[in-house]
Amino acid sequence: MEHPAYTLGFLTAFGGAMGYFRKGSVPSLAAGLLFGGIYGYAGYLLHQNSDGGLEIALGTSAILLATGIARGVPSKFTKPVPVALTLLGGVGSLYYFKKYKEFY
Repeated sequence: MEHPAYTLGFLTAFGGAMGYFRKGSVPSLAAGLLFGGIYGYAGYLLHQNSDGGLEIALGTSAILLATGIARGVPSKFTKPVPVALTLLGGVGSLYYFKKYKEFY
């Protein structure tokens, strides 16, 4: 169950770094590293069977989904960044919500 969290963490951190290197966007770098770090922490908690890992991964995915939708609606999802945020957040939210329902 921790593998998707590590994958999402890598993808968000990589996307933030790409935003910085291509456009010089410090907010993209900061957000990518923050979300990547939170996903990494959630993956670590899930790997250790500690409390809170599932909830952290689900919450992070939901915030990523909401951010993608909020950025995508004004541009009618024609820009790649809001589409990527929405897809990553949506996939993560669906997966971790399903796991949450199975566990509880």
